[in-house]
Amino acid sequence: MNDRYKAMLFQRPEYIPINMGILPSAWKQYREQLTAITSKHPVLFGTDQSQRDYDAIKGTYVEGSHTDAWGCVWENIHTGREAIVKHHPYPTRESVRAIKQPEKDIGFPHGFMYLRLADLRGFEEVMIDFAEEPPELQLLIDTVLEYNIRQVKLWLEKNKEEKNRIVYFGDDLGMQASLPMSPEKWRKYLKPCYKKLYKLMHDAGHYIYMHTDGHIHEIIPDLIECGVNIINPQIRANGLDNLVRVCKGKVCVALDLDRQMFPFCRPSDMDPHVREAVEKLGSPEGGLILVAEVDDGVPLENIDALASALEKYRTFFRN
Repeated sequence: MNDRYKAMLFQRPEYIPINMGILPSAWKQYREQLTAITSKHPVLFGTDQSQRDYDAIKGTYVEGSHTDAWGCVWENIHTGREAIVKHHPYPTRESVRAIKQPEKDIGFPHGFMYLRLADLRGFEEVMIDFAEEPPELQLLIDTVLEYNIRQVKLWLEKNKEEKNRIVYFGDDLGMQASLPMSPEKWRKYLKPCYKKLYKLMHDAGHYIYMHTDGHIHEIIPDLIECGVNIINPQIRANGLDNLVRVCKGKVCVALDLDRQMFPFCRPSDMDPHVREAVEKLGSPEGGLILVAEVDDGVPLENIDALASALEKYRTFFRN
């Protein structure tokens, strides 16, 4: 059993698991300079840094328009960063009455449930739906949920010989300083969806890793109840003390370090930032994974300092 599983199960990992994601925009901009940094940090990035196509960018990370299986049109104005949905295929309640699941099976892209509702309707329209609670809202939710159940069953059939997988799901449930709806509305309409999906995975012997950006600490206990084994929240949107209060000792946290700080801070700010997170949220028993993501807005010296801090504090509880 590796340290990731031990951290998830509170079984005293030897090291705190660490991960740094580098967006394609950073590789495109920094190129060999960034490779020189990643080569210094083999614990994070491996030992072979020799083969990399800095311009090999695919999917919605490429500048231009992209239409997905649901008919949502994504627009990108900056190659290497993610696109956003600009055209919503069901902008009126009348159009929702004719909604159908896609024939194509796409698994679980980022934003598979809640964000899918906003992509299909438009954020303002779906927020009005949650406020007014028309029958079309439940029809929309049921259609997306049924499609996702289909994806779970297909995944389970494809992986039927495997057990104890940590399965990734990503859906941003929060905004910068609040949930987009009341916790009560979330529990009424969305909590049952995640509970049904994750139960299927748990019943088959797998674990749930859930990435979710934004302010979500009020509903983390609900997500634990839904079956989330590893929660991946943002430190700034939730506050470290809030995450300690609702998570520590109750669920493993893959803590998303402060990506809103990384472009603007000094390299010397990285060490105390990582240390504080480890001291407050970590324990020798486990329950903590450190996660960071950087793009082309983060200076090279900050990327280097962040990688050094992650490698340094992964050993914090070793002795």
